Amino acid sequence: MVDRQLVPRGIRSQAVLDAMRAVPRHLFVPENLQVYAYADSPLPIGHEQTISQPYIVAYMTEVLEPCVGAGMRVLEIGTGSGYQAAVLAELGCEVYTVECVREHAERAMQLFSGELHESLRFRGSVSVRHGNGYDGWVEHAPFDAVVVTAAPESVPSALVSQLKDGGKMVLPVGEVHAVQSLMLLTKSGDGYITKDLLPVRFVPMVGG
Repeated sequence: MVDRQLVPRGIRSQAVLDAMRAVPRHLFVPENLQVYAYADSPLPIGHEQTISQPYIVAYMTEVLEPCVGAGMRVLEIGTGSGYQAAVLAELGCEVYTVECVREHAERAMQLFSGELHESLRFRGSVSVRHGNGYDGWVEHAPFDAVVVTAAPESVPSALVSQLKDGGKMVLPVGEVHAVQSLMLLTKSGDGYITKDLLPVRFVPMVGG
């Protein structure tokens, strides 16, 4: 997966490549789809959600550098199966991830506690919360970085407010059932600057 999908498409961060090699992606997809876990595509995980294509996970992680790494505090919105959070944790981040679907949140809690797979360990840590992603996780703010893995129609102001000055957020923005824009947002004082990265298609962010 790393050598055939990520490196040829321009992922250059050795830390990200190492994390993608280390995290067992098959543990984050439904058992009946594990044979496709390392394929170059997103996969359904239930409740109309998906685990993102490996390249997109790697790309979204890389663009957040240097705000992701050992000791960095990262907020993720949209836990899903937990794969993106696991990659961030393998980088050494302290990850706080919010999921609106209770079943996904509960399974992620079991995964990261070691209840489902005792051998699943990461360099950093993951805390999971069932809740509304638009609210973020203010008790642990400010964050060095924010990763949003579902698409709001506009940038959620509460998530911007929970970023450190100079912190980065990557998120898809756009309407449901349309091509969205993956954006990189960098907080600067009371405002922020944005950069459009590439067209994407994510499930909609709900709860706002």
